[in-house]
Amino acid sequence: MGIVYTAEALSTGDGRNGRGRSSDGKLDVALAMPPEMGGSGDGTNPEQLFAVGYAACFHSALRMIGREAKADMSDSAVGSRVSLVSDDPSFKLAVELEITLPHVDGDTARELTEKAHQVCPYSKATRGNIDVKLTVTDD
Repeated sequence: MGIVYTAEALSTGDGRNGRGRSSDGKLDVALAMPPEMGGSGDGTNPEQLFAVGYAACFHSALRMIGREAKADMSDSAVGSRVSLVSDDPSFKLAVELEITLPHVDGDTARELTEKAHQVCPYSKATRGNIDVKLTVTDD
C-alpha cells in the first residue's frame, strides 16, 4: 500500500499557547488553552481541531457506507465532542460522535454507523486507545 496523501503542520510558540500552520498555509491558527484550563481562549485548541477532523472523516466514511447500502444519506451529519480527561499525572482523550441520518430507519442507521466505525481512519487510529461513544439520533 502506498501513501495516498500526507498532511504536514508545524506548531510554534508555547505549544497550546502558540501557533499552528499547515505546510500549504491553508490552515494557520492561533492556539490558546481554553478558559476551563486557565487559558485565554483567544484561539483554537488541539481538541477542537481533532473534533473537526474526526467528525469530517467519520462523516465521509458513513456516507461511503451509506451509498454502498443504497441508503438515503441526504441531510446526514456527524457531530463530535472531544474531551480532555484527567489521567493523573497527565491527560487522555475521550470522544463522542453523534450521528444524524434523518432519512434512514433507526436499525439501519445504527448498522451503517457501526460499519463506518470499522472503516474510518480516525476510528482505526483511536481503537483501543481512547473511549469513543457512538450515538445515533432520531432527528
